[in-house]
Amino acid sequence: LEQDRQAMVSQGLSPKYSGKCRNITEEKAKERLNNGDNAVIRFKMPVGEAEFHDLIRGKISANMDLAGDIVIARSLKSPLFVFVGVVDDFEMKISHVIRGEDHISNTPKQIMLQRALGFDKIEYAHLPLILNPDRSKLSKRYIDTSLNDFKKMGYLPEALINFMAFLGWHPEQKEGEKEIYFLNELSEIFDIKRVQKAGAVFNLEKLEWINSQYIKKYDTDKLMEKLSDFIPQNWKNEKELLYKVIELEKERLKTLGEFKDLVEFFFELPDYDKNLLNWKETPAEKTKSNLKLLEGELNKIPASNFTKKQLEETLMPFTETYGRGDLLWPLRAALSGKKNSPGPFEIMEVAGKEKSLQRVKIAIDKI
Repeated sequence: LEQDRQAMVSQGLSPKYSGKCRNITEEKAKERLNNGDNAVIRFKMPVGEAEFHDLIRGKISANMDLAGDIVIARSLKSPLFVFVGVVDDFEMKISHVIRGEDHISNTPKQIMLQRALGFDKIEYAHLPLILNPDRSKLSKRYIDTSLNDFKKMGYLPEALINFMAFLGWHPEQKEGEKEIYFLNELSEIFDIKRVQKAGAVFNLEKLEWINSQYIKKYDTDKLMEKLSDFIPQNWKNEKELLYKVIELEKERLKTLGEFKDLVEFFFELPDYDKNLLNWKETPAEKTKSNLKLLEGELNKIPASNFTKKQLEETLMPFTETYGRGDLLWPLRAALSGKKNSPGPFEIMEVAGKEKSLQRVKIAIDKI
């Protein structure tokens, strides 16, 4: 059989079973089995066309003469997928089979088996395959990632459903473009006939964007609940601070998994390099002098009025004399200990007067 297969391949033909043992008698078959010959169970494929209507691709037909007699079991106790799938669908009263386009070649064979067994017809729809952004076959990086893995990385179930719905499908747009749909909306507008035939690109950046949109839609109480598994236990003891931090940072979050690294400085100031405090080529002594000026002005603001609005009104006039970068860069760096963070006024409003002044003092001492 392998020699036959190689011969057909060498001639550019699709390999199929030659029919070598198609017509031996049952007695002869039993005799050979008793002698220890290897054997499989094949389905005698009817000649002619197998035709079906695919809900996505329309009419599909296949010449079954090219398929040959297919193997449906290795033995009476070892049936194969092509046969088991047909029986399983019948037993479970399946009406629609929706699967990847890589199964199109199996469908005509299964239809012929259904006919032979007298089973009812099933509706088929073959979805486009999911591809990398360069339209190559989807890499293992994504194939080996389970839904639980995405959950652990901080992707929301609603975002994943929204993202997956748009892999190879789009709704009929009547007015403008809309990309964020909740499950109840998707269930109303989804139409399998609008699934595209071409491969669908798995774009992680798009998933992150969709996820960020859902995060923004949550109110702070709900988002705090969603973030529970991503928040260190000791932070939960500072509930008022945590609430303010979530409210401030939710606009910047792409995934829930980013939250800890983004906001850790609110709870514990990192041990940063003192050079971070200097704006461009500003001398360290000038930076120190500017921080002392800011410390003095911040001291004058009552703790009860330590708001973004009040802080801006108090400090922004000084930037005209001392320079915006020279004043606000070292202040923000002193408050966060990071190169990138929210602005100094937002940080101080969340952190409060005592913690803000404490961090400014640490920066002065560092210099």
